[in-house]
Amino acid sequence: MSRINKSLDVQNFYPKQLEIAQIEEKEHEIDIKIFAKTQECACPKCGTVSRHHHGTYSRKIQDLPILGKTTWLMVNAYEYQCDNPECDTSTFVESCEGFLNYYSRMTERCEDLVCTLALETSCEGCARICRNMNLKTSGDSIIRLLVKRFSMQPQAVCGDTIGVDDFAFKKRNTYGTIIVDEKTHKPIAILQGRDGNTLKEWLSSNKHVKTVTRDRASAYSSAIQEILPDAMQVADRFHLHQNLLEAVKDAVNSVIPVDIKVPIDGRDEDIEPAEGKKNHS
Repeated sequence: MSRINKSLDVQNFYPKQLEIAQIEEKEHEIDIKIFAKTQECACPKCGTVSRHHHGTYSRKIQDLPILGKTTWLMVNAYEYQCDNPECDTSTFVESCEGFLNYYSRMTERCEDLVCTLALETSCEGCARICRNMNLKTSGDSIIRLLVKRFSMQPQAVCGDTIGVDDFAFKKRNTYGTIIVDEKTHKPIAILQGRDGNTLKEWLSSNKHVKTVTRDRASAYSSAIQEILPDAMQVADRFHLHQNLLEAVKDAVNSVIPVDIKVPIDGRDEDIEPAEGKKNHS
């Protein structure tokens, strides 16, 4: 009868460019020493493949917990020199198929988990969940991680028709401007402020826009007219309905008094509010 293999090869959970040299298990932590085996790497800026090792560096990176224990990777990786003389990047480090980033203190898969939890809950709530999983992080670190990932996203491409509106980061305190693509109905840009200055900068980089739907704020109108004078400006349906309802409400309130007197038993008495009516049976 053949024996059942009950061992688990941890190497299978890491890229082929990284070779595990040693695993040390402690009471609450697992330390894994890893060495890089790459011989070439593409420059992240120009894409030139380089084979010149500039040096090595050691890092301590947090990975996903293993069986509830905090897992640390002690990585010894290569730093490369860009072979493109026209590239501004002199040296860069390997990413190992997107597994590691130079400025990160976590592996990419660990950051993916943290970002998913943060978007589904909150930064502080995510930090509490991570601590229960023995994943060491804080709410402020998660905020910085989300901001970094947002800044690394490629700029969204929009069509020639967009919608512009303001929103509140914090009501009566801080406001911003959101730009939505008319074709996909998805946000493509979030700008600081609602005075039109940041909108001008965005429109200067997207002069292919031909139609803009907006509210009736003069700041957006003047910004669009200044940067895209030939663009068609359309007042969106929501704000037209909102303005119409406000006009009707003001007209009705100006004609109909708040209190209406009706005769009761030959006397004029004020109608009581609905919640204040009494049963006179």
